[in-house]
Amino acid sequence: MSKSVIAVVGSAMMDLTAYADTLPEAGQTLLGQLFTTGFGGKGANQAVIAAHCGADVHFIGKLGRDLFGDSIAANFSTVGINTDSLERGENPTGVAHIWVDGHGENRIIIIPGANHDIEISQAKKAIQSIPDLSVVIAQCEIKQDVTLAAFTAAKARGCTTILNPAPFEAVSDELLSVTDWLIPNETEFKALTQTDAHDEKNLVSFRVGKCSIVTLGSQGAVLISAKGELTRVSAPPVKAVDTTGAGDAFVGTFAFGLASGMSEENAMALGIKVASFSVTRKGAQSSYPSQAEIKTLS
Repeated sequence: MSKSVIAVVGSAMMDLTAYADTLPEAGQTLLGQLFTTGFGGKGANQAVIAAHCGADVHFIGKLGRDLFGDSIAANFSTVGINTDSLERGENPTGVAHIWVDGHGENRIIIIPGANHDIEISQAKKAIQSIPDLSVVIAQCEIKQDVTLAAFTAAKARGCTTILNPAPFEAVSDELLSVTDWLIPNETEFKALTQTDAHDEKNLVSFRVGKCSIVTLGSQGAVLISAKGELTRVSAPPVKAVDTTGAGDAFVGTFAFGLASGMSEENAMALGIKVASFSVTRKGAQSSYPSQAEIKTLS
């Protein structure tokens, strides 16, 4: 069987993470337990987990000409991600400052850097040129007009498009029109609709005519069909250590499932299992299961 081909148009960042039982208030200094640097960025996270699942992944993005950029590019090669469409620019590589508390919950500030320099022509050309491409993923850590160009080129080729509207920003009608799957979490759903994702009527009326999934953390996820029918899949009970990158683990795995010909529900179920596994370990990409571990989950 030929590999599922996925392109990710998105962000790559270096994660600078501090772990502390309690996070400081304004003006307060507290002792922490651990500091780590790790590979992150929503786009890169989604690309890496899709590659771990066994997909043929192409990453379209931009890094700085600095040590962080060198490290991220080397990591992509190690994971087996195609970087023909990964460019280097004058601005520094993006970074994310992450604080994780004793319950595994996080607070994150991102500095996009080179991620905001991805060019429309770069994204469009890449999407048009990747052989046997079936699924294209994007998020909101890059400029929306780049995503629009990529998705428009993807739809012209008959590809499936997946938008993860995170970190949240208002999404243009033009971009939504070329988005097949919109996958917000419950917080992003509330920002998109000003309604609560735990009220069924709000889910049923969300994006009628297009498919969506709302991820609900420890409660799993709900798939909303184009007709407004709901399919819920619960998450296995786990002890959360660090939720960083869990949403990306879901999106990348779900994309792999669709590209591999799984049913929508089975792809969602696999995504939930992989995301749930990831929260039991520290970090974003460092928390992701290997291909062998994913086989034991599916």
